[in-house]
Amino acid sequence: MNVTVNGKRHDVPEGCTAGELMDRLELPRTGVAIAVDGAVLPKARWASALADGAAVEVLTAVQGG
Repeated sequence: MNVTVNGKRHDVPEGCTAGELMDRLELPRTGVAIAVDGAVLPKARWASALADGAAVEVLTAVQGG
């Protein structure tokens, strides 16, 4: 199946979860937020399977003032 991560298309296995996607793309699991199809995905739901064609945004937390 295909998902788009930060504008780039990726082939992932059927049933791939958000957490597995982070591992597969070698992205950190801390200090980030994941939005799927425009909605923030709580970390408690990172074990949920992504849908084919999902648009995923991985956002890094930054400090500022």
